[in-house]
Amino acid sequence: MAALAPQSLEVWDESKDHVGHSGAPKGAGHFHVLIVSELFAQKSRLARHRLVYDAVTDLMPHRVHALSIQALTPSESP
Repeated sequence: MAALAPQSLEVWDESKDHVGHSGAPKGAGHFHVLIVSELFAQKSRLARHRLVYDAVTDLMPHRVHALSIQALTPSESP
């Protein structure tokens, strides 16, 4: 994630909410990411998500089964 120069980065492990899911029966590997970076400016939602996925590609698919992403610029941040 350092490559994205985040001003803010929060990660929630939501695995407990997905126990029994066919792809990860014990629920492991479900995460939500909120990342704020100036690098997302002028980029579509899809382009932002691709940047995040590129940053965590070595974690997929073994440690991360599902990833929910909120990728915002500083001006979009709550």
